[in-house]
Order: sequence, then structure tokens, then C-alpha cells
Amino acid sequence: MAFQQIQQETPILKYPEDFGLHPNVSLENAANMLFRAIQTSQNQPYTWTFIDKPQEGQIYLLFMPNPAQPLNDGIRWQDQENRYTMPVQRGTRELEVAEVKYGFIPNSQDTAAWRMRRRYRLHKGGHPQLVLVHYSRVPPIQIVPSLLNNPVRHYPLRQITDPPIYVMGDRAGHKVFPHPAGPHQGGMPQVGMNPQAMITQQNSNMEALERRRERERTRDGSGGVGVGQRPGPPRLDDDESADESEMLSTRTLAIARYRRNHELMEEVFRRAAFDSKKPLSSKRIYEGFDKAELEAKIAKLQDDVRALQAKAAERQAQKVAADDVIVTASGHAPMELTT
Repeated sequence: MAFQQIQQETPILKYPEDFGLHPNVSLENAANMLFRAIQTSQNQPYTWTFIDKPQEGQIYLLFMPNPAQPLNDGIRWQDQENRYTMPVQRGTRELEVAEVKYGFIPNSQDTAAWRMRRRYRLHKGGHPQLVLVHYSRVPPIQIVPSLLNNPVRHYPLRQITDPPIYVMGDRAGHKVFPHPAGPHQGGMPQVGMNPQAMITQQNSNMEALERRRERERTRDGSGGVGVGQRPGPPRLDDDESADESEMLSTRTLAIARYRRNHELMEEVFRRAAFDSKKPLSSKRIYEGFDKAELEAKIAKLQDDVRALQAKAAERQAQKVAADDVIVTASGHAPMELTT
């Protein structure tokens, strides 16, 4: 059994929103969340941070240029990390899972090694550098006594001053600097600043303004979000299948949908305006019949009626004659009614 040593401290890029605590995360939920994160990550800068002593059920969305690098989270693991891949979403994507068990936090209240960590990433059909990390529990085992008070990192952790940064999309690599305090916070460059600093500040102000407008549009468009609340992170529920390309920016996707919808509406109104206007026919309804043919049919029907009437009169005469024969044979005169 091999154990990790104290590792060099390097911060990691994390999605800034809080996902809350979730005891379990299925493979399908992890794949759906990673796929939706491709779009949300284009409009949200990632922050530099340390993952340290996470709670059970905690979820992190990380951007790791090298997903195979070790992840130091302040937990000492008594097992090696195992990797395997699973097909998800009916085989359209492939999810890689890196699982390590039997962890505990040194110098804490942990009396057994019960922690488990899983790292998910879309190996195929997604962005391979987006990693979803989830912490849960497994049946506990005994802690090796020599490791009980042996930390995996040096404390205190150093303070991080690096600004947030966009990790993908049109602004990938752009850093987001804090706004300067004081009277120049409204976006006007300070007097005496060099041109490069002025451009950097203007770009930062424009990016902040664009993010604020996007949040306002999202808040106004959703009925369940109250005033002053920020739009939530990618959900964990099974949702819509994402049919759009994951590498498109929000602006490009919106323009494409706008043009497509207008083309469809133009087609609908064009057919409604022109295709249904047909000239009314001036031909009368009885002009399609032949008068001679109709008269011939009428004469034939009249002959048939007369023939049927003759047959009926003949049958009636035969019936009367038959009644007379029956009366004569019996020797009785027909009964007369008297009043």
C-alpha cells in the first residue's frame, strides 16, 4: 500500500459558484453537468484557490490543463486512485472516472478512513480539461496509526493574489482585475496612466459590464429567481439533451438561432400570403352535365316505373281471381255485412 507524500502547493482553477452538498452523483448527472459547464464556463471566469478538507457531499468544478496531475485536497488517502471509463448518454460520450477510497483528515476528529473522492471528466464528446470532483463516503476502515497525525500539506496555506481568468471561449486567457477604488471606479482611466494600463482597465470594465448585463438578462428572464439573486450554476438533474456545439460562444449561438427563427417565420408567412390565394372558378355547378344524357336517363327511369306499375296491376288481378275460385269451390256465398 502506497501513501502520498507532502506535495508542492499549487493553486487550482475553480468555478466560482457553490453547488451545495449532494450525497450521490450518478454517471449520467455528472456527464450532463460537465456538458452544460462547457457553455457556462465561456461567460464566467475561474478563480484560483486551494481545495482543503472538503465536506461530505461537496462538489467542485475545476479546470485542469493536465487532468492526470495529483489533486491535493488536505485528505490523506490510504488507497491508490483507480481510473476507468464508462459510456454515457446512450454511448454518445465517454466518461472517465478517477476514484480513490479510504481517506481521512489528519489531526481532526476522523477516527476511521471513510472518505471517498471521484473525479469525472468527459474523455470523449466534451471538454477533457473540465473536471467535476465529488466527495462521499464508503464503509470505514482503520487508520494506520503512523499516519493519524501526519498532514499532507503545510499550513497555513499561502494567500492567493492571482486574478480570476477565463478558461475558454472568445475571452480565454483574459484576466479579470478588480476595479480601482475611489472616484475613478466608474470606468474612466486615471490621469497619468500609461497606454497599456489604460487599455487593460478599459477591457476589464467592459468585461465586468457585459457580465452584469448577462446576469440581469438571466435574472429578468427566469421567473423563479428573485431580485438580487445570481443565476445558479449548472444543475445536476437530467435535462435536455444538448444539441448545439459545445465550442460555440454565446454570441455566435444567439445569432445562429435568431437567423434560423426568422428564416422559419419568413417561410411561414410567405406561404400564408401567396400560396393560398387561388382565383375563384366562374363555372356554374350544372354546366358540367349533358342535357341529352340526363333526358335519356329520365325517359329510361319513366319506362321502368311504368313496367313496374303494370306488373303490380297484373299481380293484383291474379290475386282477385284466386279469391273468386276459392269461394265458388266452398259453395258459400260471400258474407255480406249488414248495418
